[in-house]
Amino acid sequence: MKPIIENFGQIHDIAVVDSTPISADRMTTVSQSVDVSAGGDVIASTGITADTGITAGTDVTAAGVDQAIESFFGPIAQTFSEIVFFELNIGGLGIPLIVVWLMAAAVFLTIYLRFQPVTGLKYSVGIIRGRFTRKTDPGQVSSFQALATELSGTVGLGNIAGVAVAITIGGPGAALWIIMFGFFAMTVKMAEATLGVKYRKVHADGTVSGGPMYYLRDGLAEIGRPKLGKFLAVFYAVTTVIGVIGAGNLFQANQAASILVKASGGEGSFLDGKSWLIGVVFAALTALVILGGIKKIGQWTSKLTPLMAILYFFSVIVILAVNVGEIPHAFALMFTGAFSPDGVTGGIIGVAIVGIQRALFSNAAGVGSAGMAHAASKTTKPATEGFVAMWEPLIDSVIICTLTSLAIITTGLYGSTTEDGIGLTSEAFATVAGWFPLLLTVCVVLFAFSTILAYGYYGQQALGYLTGNSKKADKAYQIFWILAVIIGASMSLDSVIAFSDAIFFLMAFPNLLGLYFLSRILRLEILRLRKRIDVGVMREITPAELQVGMGDHEPTAEQIKAAEAGRRRKRDKLREVRDSLRAKKLERTKRSG
Repeated sequence: MKPIIENFGQIHDIAVVDSTPISADRMTTVSQSVDVSAGGDVIASTGITADTGITAGTDVTAAGVDQAIESFFGPIAQTFSEIVFFELNIGGLGIPLIVVWLMAAAVFLTIYLRFQPVTGLKYSVGIIRGRFTRKTDPGQVSSFQALATELSGTVGLGNIAGVAVAITIGGPGAALWIIMFGFFAMTVKMAEATLGVKYRKVHADGTVSGGPMYYLRDGLAEIGRPKLGKFLAVFYAVTTVIGVIGAGNLFQANQAASILVKASGGEGSFLDGKSWLIGVVFAALTALVILGGIKKIGQWTSKLTPLMAILYFFSVIVILAVNVGEIPHAFALMFTGAFSPDGVTGGIIGVAIVGIQRALFSNAAGVGSAGMAHAASKTTKPATEGFVAMWEPLIDSVIICTLTSLAIITTGLYGSTTEDGIGLTSEAFATVAGWFPLLLTVCVVLFAFSTILAYGYYGQQALGYLTGNSKKADKAYQIFWILAVIIGASMSLDSVIAFSDAIFFLMAFPNLLGLYFLSRILRLEILRLRKRIDVGVMREITPAELQVGMGDHEPTAEQIKAAEAGRRRKRDKLREVRDSLRAKKLERTKRSG
């Protein structure tokens, strides 16, 4: 059976665990036995599961093509990762600058936008339900479908394995830091989604192009920095096209295949050594969705995301019910551990770093994906999508991560097992019944598949920007993305993936720089929408049949005709006003002359 690093499932937990990037040479040396309880350096620096299924002497790199790729990309991947994840050494702790960059932006935007995760959440419920937008508004999906698409890319094994890694390294206190910085990340997502809609491009055929590429280029041009905007937009698009391939496709397919082989019997399974068969099935399902475009992706993710979230939610609730007496003690451990000067990995600062990384890297706040997902939403008011996007870190890093944390802490396994990552979470599931980890397997497969769908779309959007929305380039990328699923399931391309992951996190640099520059415009959009709702200028759309809703959002022929007539009336009225003002100006000129 091919080896796998099992706790790297969620895209944003692949490249960095604790403070050290995963480089090619480290990926091939994780078969050692590690004593987690002793806080060994290997776990603290890599976060790789102790039981990876790799035995001594196993050659991680595949033969033939894989070996050639490994020998070429290995040194490059390692060097590039060290640059991207450069660390500041403070008090003996390595603090990656990329973490500081993400954290600083989250705190700044939360304060500057007047704590919208607290004061603005009430405005979002009606917007998510599609009551403030019309079916005839420009866009391709409902706000709920955009929310589901982005959640399908972020809610994943970062919430299952990533939390387990954080608790193993930093103790229960790290879980509280995940929750706290999930709160600040809500504002970052809000900013990305709002700007994604404001600067999107709606084409003649109704399709939409949007994301950081467009608000970096057009937004910075609007404030007098066109050259910087163009450079940052291209830089972001290039890193996105490359970054999502390794992180959003190869690793997801690899992980799903491995856990299915393990669940079906491991080395004695029919699927052992035939992971490509799983890849073919995944590729076929991916093709059915990806080739249908964002509408098809939105339809699937709007069904898959609630399904996998509900399944995981109730599974964890069962674990908590079995250990209900330990829940108060678990919360106590989280709070005391988060602020204990004698905590694991350097006390308060060390635990905070672990938790912050898990929160920021699991919910993708800062890499700009929310700007692409929500740009396709049906709306004429950009800030509506900002209020919707706030829910993503709330669900991802606050609700789901809290449930996972409680499941692990209440069972007490984190301090008495050599398991780490998804293995630790699986053991927590097994405390209920021997078959219970099968539910975790189902969740993992759904998480991986939905992530492949979401990030395939993000790659297409970035490529479209670079190629002028070439239909041929788009189709070629779709086909490549589908075939890559088979490759990811059946091969081990550690160095290529490490390189892609470094580029993936590099996306945060131009994106957050753009958010800083556009913060004034962002603040105006958000506060203006709140004011319009407060004074009653913006009301629910009537009749109700015209509301976008959460599912069927396609307008009827009659609704389209009525909307066009309404737009004509507005244009005619505007023309009349302009003509009247022009006539009055001419009359004043004649009198003064």
